[in-house]
Amino acid sequence: MSGIKIRQYVAGDIDKICELFYLTVHTVNAEDYTREELDAWADGSPDKARWNKELTERKALVAEIDGKLAGFADMDTTGYLDRLYVAADCVRKGVGSALLTALEARNPAAVYTTYASITAVPFFLKAGYSVVRENAVIRRGVTLKNYLMQKIKPAG
Repeated sequence: MSGIKIRQYVAGDIDKICELFYLTVHTVNAEDYTREELDAWADGSPDKARWNKELTERKALVAEIDGKLAGFADMDTTGYLDRLYVAADCVRKGVGSALLTALEARNPAAVYTTYASITAVPFFLKAGYSVVRENAVIRRGVTLKNYLMQKIKPAG
């Protein structure tokens, strides 16, 4: 999709990012996770101060289409991708790929890693990542399945 603008995250984005996170989890991931799992993953009240600190420290990126928040992502300097979320109406329109490409270009790690949701595994496979192992994470007492994935950067 043309018209995707990638820019640096700013603290003023936090409210919209938290809303996008909640809506994306509860719509895009609804086919792969139960209501209880979705509520444990995104309960609608994230710690905005902590999120802002992490997104700022990791120099998170934001994607916009026509001035509307379409997605966001953050990666640390080791190549660990913590968050990558795309608005439900922007999925499969190049937003996730644009964010991932920009983060990888900015963080020249030898290996990129992420914990991908069941829903996101096909996206990451297409982007050159492979599944290392299945993983279980506990959120609010609920066990969620995800996958440790990695992409090894070709030498040279």
